[in-house]
Amino acid sequence: MTIHLAGDSTVAPTDGGATAGRPDLPLLGWGDELERFTDEAVRNHAKGGATTASFREEGRWAALAAELRPGDTVVIQFGHNDQKEPEALAADGGYRLRLAEFVAEARGAGAAPVLATSVERRMFDSPAEGAAGALRYSHGPYPAAVRALGRELDVPVIDLTVFTRWLYTWLGEADSAALFVHGAAAAVGAAVDDELAKDNTHFTTAGAAAVARYVAEELRTLRGEGDDEAPLGKWLVRP
Repeated sequence: MTIHLAGDSTVAPTDGGATAGRPDLPLLGWGDELERFTDEAVRNHAKGGATTASFREEGRWAALAAELRPGDTVVIQFGHNDQKEPEALAADGGYRLRLAEFVAEARGAGAAPVLATSVERRMFDSPAEGAAGALRYSHGPYPAAVRALGRELDVPVIDLTVFTRWLYTWLGEADSAALFVHGAAAAVGAAVDDELAKDNTHFTTAGAAAVARYVAEELRTLRGEGDDEAPLGKWLVRP
């Protein structure tokens, strides 16, 4: 069985080191790390800049669909770029319609579709004096549209918006920077260009691995792993 990934740059494979001369500081999506945390094969079809429309128009969905076999899983995460085209790809319009088409076609091939909400952007408000900055909501209605579609079509949803919001706020504004290239670079005294210095969307290895580990655990849960184990709630206390 194979896990196929459809998505944008926050899922896509790395294209090499993000910081010149520092291959230990790559820019990559969580899909690039997923194989570390699962025994199943992973085929990452995601591409930077992709929308639900361009993914089909460029033939990437057709290539993914051609590889599907009964029993495979297809994880679908878009939204970052769809929201830049609000007329054609509105959350409850073209975006939702195209996600529904992907779900139907994956099921038609005997595969199990899984929807995922977008990973959050790490954007903290400037704090008031003596207070911590609040993490902004950067995706508007797009995550809600995925959740609603999941309920309507009876498709599992991995809520990466919620997970990453928890992750950034649990780590805090300062420590969560290490999940991104600029934070990891600062920790080792490496310089980054102006674009990377402001990039709180795309992960380096630490961020990609954290999200991938969560996705892997969600997929195991969806397969029912552990459901047949004997519960261990009754413990014998020994001196």
